[in-house]
Amino acid sequence: MIETRVITPEEADQRLDRWFRKSYPQVTHGRLEKLLRTGQVRVDGKRAKGNLRLTAGQEIRIPPLGESAGAPVRSPTRARPSDQEAEALRARVLYRDDWVIAIDKPAGLAVQGGSNTPHHLDGLLDALIFDGKERPRLVHRLDRDTAGVLLLARTTEAARRLGAAFKSDAPCKIYWALVAGLPEKPRGMLNLPLGKLPGPKGEKMSSEAPDAKPATTRWSTVAKRGQSAAWLALRPLTGRTHQLRAHCEAMGHPILGDGKYGRRKAFLTQPELPKQLFLFAREIVLPHPEDGMTLRVQAPLPPHFQTAFAALGFDPDDTAAERAADWLTEKQ
Repeated sequence: MIETRVITPEEADQRLDRWFRKSYPQVTHGRLEKLLRTGQVRVDGKRAKGNLRLTAGQEIRIPPLGESAGAPVRSPTRARPSDQEAEALRARVLYRDDWVIAIDKPAGLAVQGGSNTPHHLDGLLDALIFDGKERPRLVHRLDRDTAGVLLLARTTEAARRLGAAFKSDAPCKIYWALVAGLPEKPRGMLNLPLGKLPGPKGEKMSSEAPDAKPATTRWSTVAKRGQSAAWLALRPLTGRTHQLRAHCEAMGHPILGDGKYGRRKAFLTQPELPKQLFLFAREIVLPHPEDGMTLRVQAPLPPHFQTAFAALGFDPDDTAAERAADWLTEKQ
């Protein structure tokens, strides 16, 4: 079965061959070169070479990759979700129509698979076909440890239109984060280029990377707990990998639970909180792919945030969060 994948903003700025090997690790390099050479893998309907730099919204044609395609498959084909998995995922649907499904992705669930990630959301999407004829498609991503709103396209046309929207500045994504310390200013904008920098514990996004690209984040403080912690509302204006995590660390206020970027500073001794990343995709607002009307979806507070809010004395219904979101969405 031929598949169409839409490149998300987080997947952009990488070579086609590297993206393909991450997405389909069972395909050998030699086989991928043959698929490209014979035009079985295409980008926006055209032949492409492995060194093509991908951009958000591009459509990748993926041919059948089973053994019948002529090369060994190193990993088993995707298994259908169990009844229990399907029921649990359907219970997380926040919004559904003929074009779009929005789900509340739990923290800890990877969006896409890899050689060391056998369990992931992409492998469960058969559970969300409902009354449709096509398998839902991913059009953007969240980090494995980030909870919150994630949109899916229900058809190829919806994926194309949503992909184009994410390629533009149309979507407005609001995140909530708990950070260490209290920023000096109540709100601001951070412009700090980011790129991947290798390290002893794996790649990190850094402004010192030779391939660093522009990255911009707007932020506003919602509430504080003395000088030890703050609740921030964040809006990324670009879509770099780990952008919010790297930018909060660069501000001197790493996201709580983020040992990768904040190390020891990212963990409070009092009160002691769950050992999880406190970054939450609270809301997404964008034009609906059918008629351009505004689609707004919010996710409920995740369990680990509920625990932290209670410990820190924050109120999830604080009207300051609405005021922060209003400021983040104002045109500059």
